[in-house]
Amino acid sequence: MEASDMLAKVNQLWTMLDDLAESNPESYHQFMQQQLKDAKQHYAPAEPYMCLKTCILEPTEKSLFVNLCRWNQVPAPQSPSDPVPLRAGKMEEISEKSEFYTVLDIAYNQSVIEKGKDDPKMKDQLIRLSLKYIEEQYNIILSNSYTITKFKLKGSLARMRQSLRRGQAPAALSQKTLQKGNSDLTLLMENTVPSKTCLIEEISTTEQPEELCTPAYEVTIIKDMNEKPLKIELKVELPEVHCVSECDLSVSEDDVLIECPAKYKLHLDLPQSVNEEATTAAFHSQKRVLLITMPVSEKK
Repeated sequence: MEASDMLAKVNQLWTMLDDLAESNPESYHQFMQQQLKDAKQHYAPAEPYMCLKTCILEPTEKSLFVNLCRWNQVPAPQSPSDPVPLRAGKMEEISEKSEFYTVLDIAYNQSVIEKGKDDPKMKDQLIRLSLKYIEEQYNIILSNSYTITKFKLKGSLARMRQSLRRGQAPAALSQKTLQKGNSDLTLLMENTVPSKTCLIEEISTTEQPEELCTPAYEVTIIKDMNEKPLKIELKVELPEVHCVSECDLSVSEDDVLIECPAKYKLHLDLPQSVNEEATTAAFHSQKRVLLITMPVSEKK
């Protein structure tokens, strides 16, 4: 469009607004308020929605946090059958105090996020489609398991927003983007039942959930020369686990709880009270063995 044509259209728009302000001030006021509201929403910074924790299996095994965010500068799908646009930042290695982790930020339009809030199946599809996008975009292999963390954002809010602002231009999740993806991963933008089986089967409230396996384990009490207990070592065999991020470990003074979603669960009462704050755990990925060392508590 020529500059003169654009100027003519702008002048025409202002003339229409002037006429509306004179003929119907209330409608003019409502129109301007709506424009300001829309602009505020559009230019609002990205906000965290949820944080996922999964594991990179190849090329180097390590934990990965994925921040899923809402951001209206990412376009909404034009129709339920269209690909879902997203914006992704760069995968970053972050060092904060004594913690070192890998994180990636992905943003969707608010309308996409809202679809998954009240629909667990939609939420799972969005998550798995995001993980498949990460595999394709970064040429890595992720674990099939993921957990939704208790916190919505890994890292600082400023880092996440900066990452998305300087990230890649909005891409679209579609079967062309995910050439190796399963067709069941197509994100449904309507409240319809997919024609194929979902990757994760939802268990109705009338069904009993599948009981998790109890892994093989060995408890050893290490004593000093006077037979006084010093520490307890718990060795747990987890042959189906590839990365420590697939497990949740909870140690109290009197018991241990290990949960690996959809795989294992082990709850043990300890023979001695332990110092949970001094407890350490190490996962040997080649042997698929988790070793937990718990110093015996000195409290009487």
